[in-house]
Amino acid sequence: MVFDVGECLVDETREYGAWADWLGVPRHTFAAMFGAVIAQGRDYRETFQEFRPGFDLYPERERRAEAGKPETFGESDLYPDVRDTFAALRADGLWLGIAGNQTVRAGSILRELFSKEVDLIATSDDWGASKPDPLFFERVAEASPFAHDEILYVGDRIDNDLRPAVAAGMHTALIRRGPWATIQWQTEEAEKLPTFRVESLLELPSLIRDFNERSR
Repeated sequence: MVFDVGECLVDETREYGAWADWLGVPRHTFAAMFGAVIAQGRDYRETFQEFRPGFDLYPERERRAEAGKPETFGESDLYPDVRDTFAALRADGLWLGIAGNQTVRAGSILRELFSKEVDLIATSDDWGASKPDPLFFERVAEASPFAHDEILYVGDRIDNDLRPAVAAGMHTALIRRGPWATIQWQTEEAEKLPTFRVESLLELPSLIRDFNERSR
C-alpha cells in the first residue's frame, strides 16, 4: 500500500492558511478561490495567480523560508485515523509506503514522523517526477517489491492520484476529505474508477482483508 500525503495523511488547512497570510488575502477568500479553481478543473496553483499574477510557487516557498515562515506540518496536522490505520495494516503484515507531490523539506518532515511505521517515504522532488506524470507511478512500482497490480495507491484526487495509478495498472482507494475529494466525490469517475471508496482510512484494513480473501 502506498499513500498520498496532502489531504490523505496530512490536513493542509494550516499550510494553505499560511499561504493566504503570506499573500495578504483573507483566509476565507483564499479558500473560496481555491475551491473555485478546483471545481473548474484547473491546476490548484492557478489560485495564487488570481491574487498575484506571475506567482511562482517554488521560489516563493524559498522566500517564505528565508523570512522564517517555511512550509511545515507535524503530528497535530495528521488526520486522526492515520496512526491507528497504519498500526492495523502493519499488524496484517502489509508493506506500507508514502509517496506524493512534496518538497525535499516535506520529505524530511515525513521521515521524522513515519520512519518507524513505513517501508518507503519518497517525494516528487526526490524522484524528479510529479503526479500525474506516469513516471511518478513507475517510480512507485520500482520502489515497491510487488507487481503493479499488487499495489494499492490511496489518494484524495481523481485527476492526480487515481487516474494515473489505474493507468499504471495499480489498484486505488479514494478517501473522501479535503477540497478535491469533496468536489469530485459524486462524479461518475469517482464512483467507478477506485477499487475502494472510503470516508476514513480506518475502513481500509477490513476492506483489504476481504479483497485478498476473495482473490485467493
